[in-house]
Amino acid sequence: MANDLTDLKPSALWKHFQEFLKIPHCSGNEKELGDYIISVAERLNLEYKRDDVGNVVVSKNASKGSENSTGVILQGHLDMVCEKNSDVDHDFQKDAIQTERNGDWVKAKGTTLGADNGIGGCAALAIMENNDIKHPPLEFLFTVEEETGLTGATHIPKGFLKGKKLLNLDSEDEGEFTIGCAGGADTQIFVPFQTEDKKSDQILKLELSGFKGGHSGIDINLGRGNAIKLLARILWKVSQDISFQLFHIKGGNLRNAIPRESSAVIGIQSEDHDRFQQLVEETFAEIRNEFNPVEPNADFSLTKTDEDPGEAISAQEQIKILNLIFSIPHGVISMHPEIEGLVETSTNLAVVHTKNDKIQIVCSTRSSTASALEATRDSINAVVDLADAEIVRENGYPGWKPNLESELLKTLKKVYQDTFDKKAHVAAVHAGLECGIIGEKFPGMDMISFGPTIEHPHSPDERVHTGTVEKFWNFLINLLEKLA
Repeated sequence: MANDLTDLKPSALWKHFQEFLKIPHCSGNEKELGDYIISVAERLNLEYKRDDVGNVVVSKNASKGSENSTGVILQGHLDMVCEKNSDVDHDFQKDAIQTERNGDWVKAKGTTLGADNGIGGCAALAIMENNDIKHPPLEFLFTVEEETGLTGATHIPKGFLKGKKLLNLDSEDEGEFTIGCAGGADTQIFVPFQTEDKKSDQILKLELSGFKGGHSGIDINLGRGNAIKLLARILWKVSQDISFQLFHIKGGNLRNAIPRESSAVIGIQSEDHDRFQQLVEETFAEIRNEFNPVEPNADFSLTKTDEDPGEAISAQEQIKILNLIFSIPHGVISMHPEIEGLVETSTNLAVVHTKNDKIQIVCSTRSSTASALEATRDSINAVVDLADAEIVRENGYPGWKPNLESELLKTLKKVYQDTFDKKAHVAAVHAGLECGIIGEKFPGMDMISFGPTIEHPHSPDERVHTGTVEKFWNFLINLLEKLA
């Protein structure tokens, strides 16, 4: 069992989070958690509905005397990013998340925690149960598959919501109000290849590990290493000196996470082993020197294996594949020209897998400017064309344009100042939030996003600060009373 968290405050929120930890809810597998939301609504005799893709909305009448107040929507997503360290035995389809506490922080044991966006969802459930606060008409919207492309928000049907003000509970810095976000789109690349017989007499597995990874929007400007790009760099460098056969290459799992681990299965002649190892060590030493300030735990292993790797990728196409992966852009493309510290455009080389007779590559691109988003995707397209590979440009999602004159923002700023005797920070983020899609579907919706402090989302280092959860809760209570 996970550690007991119900002694934390507010207990009503942590009680539900304890249940979230037990229920599998990776993207695409949220039905059981949606059922849990509905069970709470039924117990409270509240109206609810569920749409065709699994989004759930629960309605709660206003407190007495607040019936004429503008309706408010509390919104978050049901799914979590399911990432684990390679040495952790955990099945996200059935195992409960195991937690540990370190001072004021809660994290999972070698897996993602699901505080993103579980804390926001549990706050909504606790408000749903609370009959002691004054509040306007409320709707509680729980969407699905946010982490894999904002699918749930994209499919919200017309008329599903009535409220005109939306509180998105999916931000990760307490004391910061998010009023805008980037749009984004994914690109899938398929590199077909012919195979050739195994000519090598020694099979090696090269693995990169220990990189921090992280959220491909929020953390992209931190200079962290991309394990896929660095693996390609090593192999490309070695290939300039020694011939080898490439059997398999893989890295990354999720489109919105910076890859933390990667591996390749390689064949060499025994007489080349020492030189091969020397070149790998020298190249990784260069990488370690470059990234040591931000990646102190980065490491590699080169081991012999007796497993039969099957047929190798043909020599000519091996060159093409390594050139392509090494050349695809990754990281910050440009900073916002007007908002200090905000990334305007970036791209994440997220996933590489060998699947049958093709290499599949997934890139996730973000920008607050639509034309820059398309230009960056075009540059990926141009590189892929040089490799004569197949490309699928998937539909993206819109950004959310900041509105500094928002009446809701003015209210939040005043309530925060009155509650904590200090000003909140107002910002836009280089990440995809459902607000962009919801705002497009429901014109005129006034929206703000906020939440507690969650560090390293989308990685097994994810952790939530318990003190900020309590602050987040107290602020939310005071805000709803102000909006009543």
